[in-house]
Amino acid sequence: MVGLQLSKKDALLVDDVAFDGHVPLGYHPERPERLTAARAAVHHAAANFRRVEATEASATDLERVHDARFVATLERLRGKTGMLDPDTYVSEKSIAAARRAAGGAAAMVDGLLDESDATVGIALLRPPGHHACADHAMGFCLINNIAVAAAHARAKGVERIAIVDFDVHHGNGTQEMFYRDPNVLYVSLHQSPFYPGTGATDEVGEGEGEGFTVNVPLVAGGGDAVYRAAFDRIVSPVLEQFAPRLILVSAGFDGAARDPLAEMTLTSRGYGYMTQRLAEQAGRSADGRIALLLEGGYDLVALESGLTETMRALFEGATYDGAPRLDREGDSADVARAARAASAYWKVE
Repeated sequence: MVGLQLSKKDALLVDDVAFDGHVPLGYHPERPERLTAARAAVHHAAANFRRVEATEASATDLERVHDARFVATLERLRGKTGMLDPDTYVSEKSIAAARRAAGGAAAMVDGLLDESDATVGIALLRPPGHHACADHAMGFCLINNIAVAAAHARAKGVERIAIVDFDVHHGNGTQEMFYRDPNVLYVSLHQSPFYPGTGATDEVGEGEGEGFTVNVPLVAGGGDAVYRAAFDRIVSPVLEQFAPRLILVSAGFDGAARDPLAEMTLTSRGYGYMTQRLAEQAGRSADGRIALLLEGGYDLVALESGLTETMRALFEGATYDGAPRLDREGDSADVARAARAASAYWKVE
């Protein structure tokens, strides 16, 4: 008897051999092999992927979020090799890779906003981006890919965009770029205290953007139950009230228990649960439009398994009702603290 074959969902994919050209000078955790792991996950996903051409981002794309002088500085580094800080390198093809990654992120937004049936995008980008600030590179990041994508969507008329960042490190660059913008909600779950030292609960935005930055700093050791509590009590209620028309995810898999650079204990099912909740919200307010942009994740096994599970949630409707949870009395103090901070602006539990 032939088993029932489920039809695959259409999805957009950004991937390019240029991203492999960003090559460290010696061993570095942000290395081309990360894409090998990510591509293995995509290969087995239950989706009909349509490739989005990744051309280099224009100066206009970049200067919506980056200073023109910094963009010019990056161009002067094209073809050069060296260290920009103790963590962040450039090799001969790094600037081309970074500009193409940012351009691919913007092109994926174009694809999601047109009339096609594809409402989900996966972007396998290198170098990552969420630490890149308006005027400097840092934290392995050269150009802020997700910020370029969000600003591009705003330029196309999208009124409410949510950026949800579950990379284990706080996305200081992304926060900075939209700190005064009420049209872009930035939500970050991250280990704290930890690099880069930002992302406290009292960092809530400024001016018209006050309240539209929501930080959920979590102490080391937190796993699936802690992240679920954070989503159930804070992230999902805030997203429901904001009702984004597009959800962009800084998808870092370095909160996994195996990751060598952090101290959280997420499993692949934890990533699946978070993605399930985000996809549900995209279905309610964004016509299903959600895109995952690769950020960190430095253990190759954990990266592949985490991305695999996120795509199960997106494309197979995987659910995680049996995922570990904390009752209210057992909720961690850091989740409760973040909920109190968010309650000044949002109805949270």
